[in-house]
Formats: sequence, structure tokens, C-alpha cells
Amino acid sequence: MPNIIVLVKQVPDTNAKIAVNGDRVDLSAVKMVMSPYDEFAVETALQHREAAGGEVTALTVGGAGSDKILKDAKAIGVDRIVRVAAEGEMDSNALQTVLAQAVTELGGEMVYCGKAAADTGAGSTGPGLAERLGWASISNAISASFDGGLSVVAPNGAGNANVQAPLPAVVSCDKGAFKVRKPNVKGIMQAKKASVEVLSIEVPASAVSIVAHALPPAKPAGKTYNGGEAAAEVAQLLRDEANVL
Repeated sequence: MPNIIVLVKQVPDTNAKIAVNGDRVDLSAVKMVMSPYDEFAVETALQHREAAGGEVTALTVGGAGSDKILKDAKAIGVDRIVRVAAEGEMDSNALQTVLAQAVTELGGEMVYCGKAAADTGAGSTGPGLAERLGWASISNAISASFDGGLSVVAPNGAGNANVQAPLPAVVSCDKGAFKVRKPNVKGIMQAKKASVEVLSIEVPASAVSIVAHALPPAKPAGKTYNGGEAAAEVAQLLRDEANVL
């Protein structure tokens, strides 16, 4: 029965309006949520447990404020919730190093994560973690089955590939056939009472740091045309400016 770990990350709500104050994004009034692709990872981890037994541990890295998403994962059905205590920003190398040590300390035999975090979109955590652990790695999984081992469907250049991987492995999950379950009242009540296990791991220095944040340039105002007499001008603009004709 595998010891399954699912990585979750706290990110700004994807529907939130982002503002920059000075040279940094101002998150003071922004709702924080679990990164959407991580929800698919949680669902896959729970399906793996239901098929093969074992235990699912939700793991995150961050301050006490990120306990909320661990409680959200607990409400959905994970068995344990663990946070590596860390404050401030860290680059991919530092994060993956910390995660590799945490997975090892927890005795993980299988790791699921989202294909990319909604705030950075880097998509490096799964493959980078697998490299550090020396495990197999599969990216962008859109479905999985667990009869007789781990079998994952992932897109490739010619369509979809059915990939069988030996355990231990790291699988990055994409939106596909996964239908994310919702918490019920019992799960929500259990999550409120659940305690977060906190690991203390030394965070290596980051080689990359963020100098400043800036919003993209504002889009130019749209143009409005009325009547058939404007058809020729609209066609010209579509051809010469929009390059769609």
C-alpha cells in the first residue's frame, strides 16, 4: 500500500484583480486559494488510495497562512496535512530541494502535483523533484488508472500516450478526465479540527530573486464600426492589422 504525497500550493485567486503597489504585487486584499491544477493532483491521489490502499498526505511549503489550503485538502479527504515552515520567496532550485527532503522524511513512495502553479506557471516542480529523488517522472497527466500498477494518459505530439511507470514516481496533473470531488459537511468539520504537522527544514539560498513586479501595458481602446459602408474598412483592418484574413 503506497505512501502517497500530493503537493499543494497557495496562490492568489485566479479571478482576483491584481494590483501593483510600488514595485511589488499587492496581495493584501486578494483571496488566497489552492492552485487549480493541484486540485486535479489531489483527486488523482485520492483515486490512487481508493484503488491500492495506503495513505495520502497533502504537503505544502510556506507560512502559517497556507494552512488554509491544507485544511481544504483535508476536507476533500486526504489523511495527513503537512507544512514545511518557510517564509518569503524562493527559487525553483531551493523549493525542489526542500520538497525532496520533505518527501524523503515522510517516507513518500508516490508524489502527485499540479502541472504548474497558477502564480508562476513555471511547470518545473514535478520534473525537478523527480530528478532530485531519482524517481520516474510523468508530466501533464490527464487521467490515471491503478490496476496492476500505475498507468497514466498524457498528451504527446501525435495525440495521447498511455504510459506505465514503475513506483516510486512523480506525476504532474493537468485538467482532463479528472472530476474534482467537493467536500461534504463531515469532511469540513473534520478539517476544522485537524492539526497541521509542521516540518523544520533548512531552506538553501536562492540564486534567483525577483527585482520588481509590473503590470503589462494597457490594451488600446477598441474600435466600433456601424453600417454596411464600413465593411471595406473593417476588412482592410482585419487583413492588415489583425492578420486574420
